Amino acid sequence: MRNLVLLFALTGLAAAPLAAQMQDDRNSWDVKYTNGIAAQVEEQIITLEELRREVSPLIPEIRNRARTRYEFDRYVSQVTREILQNLVDRALIVRDFNERGYQIPETYLQNEYDDYIIKEFNGDRSEFLEFLRMQGKSDLQFRQELKERLIVGFMRSEMQKSQTEVSPQKIRDYYEKNRSRFYEEAAVEVRMITLTPLAYESPDLMRQQADAIVAKLAAGEDFAELAKKYSQDDKRNDGGDWGWIKRDEMLTELADVAFNIEPGNYSGVIEQGDNLFIIKVEDKRQEGIQDIEKVRNDIELAITQQLARQAAEKWLERLRKKAYIKYFLEEAGERRNDTSPVEMNIGSGKLKPEDDTDALPEKLGPRRPGQPTPGM
Repeated sequence: MRNLVLLFALTGLAAAPLAAQMQDDRNSWDVKYTNGIAAQVEEQIITLEELRREVSPLIPEIRNRARTRYEFDRYVSQVTREILQNLVDRALIVRDFNERGYQIPETYLQNEYDDYIIKEFNGDRSEFLEFLRMQGKSDLQFRQELKERLIVGFMRSEMQKSQTEVSPQKIRDYYEKNRSRFYEEAAVEVRMITLTPLAYESPDLMRQQADAIVAKLAAGEDFAELAKKYSQDDKRNDGGDWGWIKRDEMLTELADVAFNIEPGNYSGVIEQGDNLFIIKVEDKRQEGIQDIEKVRNDIELAITQQLARQAAEKWLERLRKKAYIKYFLEEAGERRNDTSPVEMNIGSGKLKPEDDTDALPEKLGPRRPGQPTPGM
């Protein structure tokens, strides 16, 4: 499913009672499904029951995020349409897999099945079966869906293999057209020793310790080792390594010092409130457009991913065009006999085409961690 975003916020003094009233209204929002066929792909039937099993787990969150019943109906229809298209595409991909004579070894499928139960249910099969029962699925249905997901993953990876070669000229062209993307702010790579006052410790005693640390540095002792021994911040175990930091990510007083230190050098004791700091600059970079050699790998990856997406979409379009696909739902009204996604009125609200462009929640649940996106 595409990335879907819904920004929803209630503000004002009346937000709490209003939210409570809206929640009461939402509790009555539901979706009615009938028995029947949602779509046909060649000889394979996708039933409304299959569609219901994929959509139903998402309804509670859609209900919670929608502000009105009309919005709820619209979001449900959009999600349902996308999931149906995913189910159709999955059927097409599995069919292409079988026509090519490929097979998923049963031992591999069983290993994936066992790994899923171990990772998601700590190996507790009874908990897994209860989860399936709540989803309205049998163990056999789950195995089939798992097999189809493995097939889809394999076929998509096969389509991407031809997109691994990116010419130097393509990288150069991408860099020139997207130079602004490679702008980076000035930053310093720093290590830091932080001293904070302990209970009943005098400021003079803490300052003496800081001066002693600077003396050890002057004597040639390693900054990282001294940080591990004396520093009192979260990076102590990392030898005081804070990595690359931009100016606006540091306290002004610390940034003014750090950005004026040459790489390899360290500061004296810096007082900031009740705390004392000693900074070492490992490296420094100026603001500006990064050199192409520095971002070459990132550009190659971006181009490869773009080509892979385009290849996958063209591949799916070819599969859709050469297959018999029929979308039909009673909720959609008139039956359609073409290859375009059906317009569905699943809820009670009537949808208008121009209203169907709003974004949806980015993450919908409930799903267990790592569970694949419904339909694909």
